[in-house]
This record gives sequence, structure tokens and C-alpha cells, in this order.
Amino acid sequence: MAGGASDTPYDPVYDPLVSPGPGQGRQYAPTYWVATAGVPPADDGPVTQDLDVDVAIIGGGYTGLAAALCLAREHGIKAVVLEANRTSWGCSSRNGGQGQNAVGRLSRSQWIARWGKDVALQMHDEIQQGFDHFKTLVAEIDCEPQPGGHFLIAHRPRVMARLAAEAKVWKDVFGYPSELLSQETLRREYVNDCEAAGALHELEGIGIHALKLAFGYLKLARQAGARVYTCSPVSGWETVNGVHHLHTPGGTVRARSVGIASGAYTSQTLHPSLRSRIMPILSNSLVTRPLNEQERLACNFRTTQVLTDTRTLRFYYRFLPDQRLQIGSRSAITGQDASHPRHLEMLKEGMARKFPALRGIAIDYSWWGWVDVSHDMMPRICQPDASQSVYYALGYGGNGVSYSQQAGRRLAEQIAGKRSAALSLPIFTSALPGHLFAPFRRVGQRLLYQSYFRRDEKP
Repeated sequence: MAGGASDTPYDPVYDPLVSPGPGQGRQYAPTYWVATAGVPPADDGPVTQDLDVDVAIIGGGYTGLAAALCLAREHGIKAVVLEANRTSWGCSSRNGGQGQNAVGRLSRSQWIARWGKDVALQMHDEIQQGFDHFKTLVAEIDCEPQPGGHFLIAHRPRVMARLAAEAKVWKDVFGYPSELLSQETLRREYVNDCEAAGALHELEGIGIHALKLAFGYLKLARQAGARVYTCSPVSGWETVNGVHHLHTPGGTVRARSVGIASGAYTSQTLHPSLRSRIMPILSNSLVTRPLNEQERLACNFRTTQVLTDTRTLRFYYRFLPDQRLQIGSRSAITGQDASHPRHLEMLKEGMARKFPALRGIAIDYSWWGWVDVSHDMMPRICQPDASQSVYYALGYGGNGVSYSQQAGRRLAEQIAGKRSAALSLPIFTSALPGHLFAPFRRVGQRLLYQSYFRRDEKP
């Protein structure tokens, strides 16, 4: 195995709110991406001695690898990445592979409501720039790209008015093109989603092979001079005279600056600035066997673009290059309950409502993973305490496949001491907010899910 990765079994009940840490050298979750990514590229193996470095990045997923790549390419800093398990073991190998021109859970109209028009326009430019950079990197990597755009699919007729209003804001305020599609046009020309009442189509969006993308980032980062140590969890952290002593099983890494990029898999005890700042949410995903011609025609899969419906507890799905359907949605509340069969059955039922021809189809891959949701639904890429050389990029809310690359770039800028104009945006200047009732969040989550379900399924 690459870098001497161990054979520690995958832990299906891992829960970042209660588990002491993500483990060491654990196997990947049994995802479609892992099964089809091929042999992992070489990494630097585990830390085996004490190290003195300028920058240490905690987390070897999209964000951490992108930050290391940008530090080397753009700032001449050869960082060390510390990954507890394997390259992109967490969010980056368990997502749906949907690169969207978005980040966080808020829409562009909600940006205006929160920050005003001027800031919202700057935010739009930041997200667009990030998506452009993402496309540039995807072009360097063999990750099975499926370009063309993104469909936001109205799951009920009443939602079409909201989509029309959002499209008007996109056009009038941001100059961002889109097309509102009727139910008939969507089903005839793109996909026969039997729940769909229509859709909003944006031209920006690209599907990718989630783990092949991560492996590409790993290769590029190491070629640029970064070192990526796997099987090296940070089990202790002390700061002495401004130098961060990161204790791993194989040695202590002493770093002048630290970037945290561990997503929803961030332990509550990793660093005080992150305790109760992220609400980890489970998402369930499956991939079917390859569809036969009759099934494909019944579903009318004429597009391979990424698809998301308008539920709060949304479904995300797409037709893969090897003729399979991938679909995901919300899952259990706790890690302990994640493997209960009812969560997979709920997802299969959602798939069957959308595509009745696929009811009972064999499922070749099924998995779940944690999503890092911030309490105010937007990410932060920031230095939470100006007196400490600690930075983090977290809280993408399920929209991090593409923006994580830009977040890594912005994290690298801040670590390198560069202050571009974009870094005046709220997601760069404020820390992740806490929540008064954080200790009771799981109780609140159950109640919210019940409320969301009633609202989502209302005719």
C-alpha cells in the first residue's frame, strides 16, 4: 500500500462529536470512488521522527492538499501535510463528486439579505474565481470530468416560483446566466425525474471522480515539494514560544504555522478554537449496478450533468460514465446508528420515487460520510485568533468539492502572510460561530429533521 498504510479496519460508527479521534491508518470507507480509483499514488508514509517545519497542514483531503500545492507553487513554502489515515480518507472520498459554483448552504439571494448587495457581488466573484481555478486543476488531472452545468430540480410545483425569483436575482444583480426549464422540457431533453416539476439550469457545474481528483492533488502537491505523511494523526498539541508541537505516534512535528483542513472529521479535542464550531451531518450515498438500455431509456438519462433537488434534506445525483446512477441524501443522526438498514432503504425509496424503473435494482456500493456544516451555514477560511499562527478552512456544508480548492488557496495566502483584496470578505475575517445549545445539538437536529421533512414533502 502507498506510504506503508496499515490495515486498520474501517470504522463504520465513527462520530466526530464523541470519538476521541479519526483513528490511525484506517481503511477507506467502501465507496464507489475507492473501488474504481486504481492504485493510490505514493505518499510519504507515516512520520517516523521529530520534524521542524515552517507549515504543517492537518488533514490530507481536498483542502489540505490544495493548500500545500498552493503554498509550494505560489509562495515557495514546502509544507508538511499530516493525515491520520489515508489520503482523502474523510469527506474527499465519500462525497457525490459534484463540483458546483457555490459554497455553504446559502443562496445568492440569501447573501444579499445577510451582507448587502456589495458584499454579495464580491462573494459571487470569489466563488466564480474559485470555480475557474477548479476547472483549471481538473484539466490537469484524469478524474473523469463530466462538464456542462448543474440542474437545481424543483421537487414540488410550488418551488418553481422560488426558482424563478432566484434566477431573476442571478441575472439582474450578478449577471449570472441561467435557464428556467419546464417539467416537460426537463423530462424530455435531460432526465425523466418523476418527482421533478421543472428546474433551474446553470451553465457552471462539473461532475468528477472524487478520489481520482484527490489522488491528482496528491501527485501535484508532492511534485511541487510538499510532503504528505499518512497514518499520522495529531494526538496532542502544545504551543511553546509560538512554535506548535504536534504530537503524532511517530514523532513530534514542530511548526511555525498550522493550517487545519480536516473537515467534518475534526476531533472536538484537536484545538480549542474549533470546539463545537462545526455541526457534523451524515450523508448517505449509493451507486447502482450499470443500467441496461431499457432502464436508461425509461429514466431518459440524456444528461451527465450534476443534479440536486430543492429539498432542505436534498437529494444529489448523476449518471456516471460507466452507466450507473449515483444518488445521495441525508442519513442517520449519530455514527452509532449510521449502519442501520433503514437509512439505506430510505435512500433507495427516494431513488425509486424519482426513477420508478430502478425500483429493486441491485446496489453495488453504499456508504455514508460526515459533512461539515457551520452554525450559520457558511464556511470560514481564517485565522481565528490574531495572536496565534493557527488557521483553518472548514464549514462547506456539502458544497466543498470545487470550492475546497479555492479555500486551500486562500488558506495558503493567509499562512504566507499575503493579504489580497478578496480576504476582506466575511468568510475570511470572522471565525466560525459557536452555538448556545451546541451540547444539545443532536436533540435539536432530530426536531429539525422532522420539521424539514414535513415542509419538504408538503404538496
